[in-house]
Amino acid sequence: MTNQFLIALDLDGTLLTDDKIISERTLKTIKKLQQEGHIVMISTGRPFRSSVKYYHELELNTPIVNFNGAFVHHPKDANWGLYHSPMSLNVAKEIVESCNQYHIHNIVAEVLDNVYLHYHDAKLLDVFNMGNPKITTGNLGEFLTDNPTSMLIHAEEKDVPYIREHLSEVHAEVIDHRRWGAPWHIIEIVKSGLNKAVGIERVAKHYNIEQKNIIAFGDEDNDLEMIEYAGIGVAMGNGIKQLKDIANEVTFSNMDDGVSVFLEDFFNLN
Repeated sequence: MTNQFLIALDLDGTLLTDDKIISERTLKTIKKLQQEGHIVMISTGRPFRSSVKYYHELELNTPIVNFNGAFVHHPKDANWGLYHSPMSLNVAKEIVESCNQYHIHNIVAEVLDNVYLHYHDAKLLDVFNMGNPKITTGNLGEFLTDNPTSMLIHAEEKDVPYIREHLSEVHAEVIDHRRWGAPWHIIEIVKSGLNKAVGIERVAKHYNIEQKNIIAFGDEDNDLEMIEYAGIGVAMGNGIKQLKDIANEVTFSNMDDGVSVFLEDFFNLN
């Protein structure tokens, strides 16, 4: 093998179909590339507990980026290092307080595998229950006692831009925030300066992979930095326009084996 590549994969809307599975074709392609000596990793906004199943399905032995870069570790090598960068508890509580001026459905805070819900919400519980986390429901101003890895604000679609504007005006120096894709009208918040690219860069340095030999796949705005950082940033066909505009390549959608199609062509796989 002349060049070893690092292949970074977002999960939802990218590696996974809309049914949250990895297609047989994509699984076969990724395992073939691993056998050829390339390095494959997951880089996701999900917590580790809800991405570990795909980590095992891909038979990975690499670090993983979770919470959009707020948590990076190697599940099979405790000596690799554990990089957890939560946001300040005081800032989190200020955000909860400021949400009182808007019509919100819920606020969720995650401290690694502990989940805190401001209000009881059966639909959100289904989303966050994967991996059987410890779930606490109640006023986050009282029940949240640790610096959160991330926070989510579930609001009416019309209110999301106003909440994001407020977050930028008041907390721009200490947090970064993103918007989830439809159908969820959710704002995701992490400590300032964190994104998937930060985690991938750490992994690339560990394996001595040059930036030009990093291939990253994504579909949403939490993939922007990763796609821009990678030597070859690939946007999914179902991805947002903003991501496609900065990507080096655009492949087929997550429902049409976009990841596999691109990799098969790039590496001349039969």
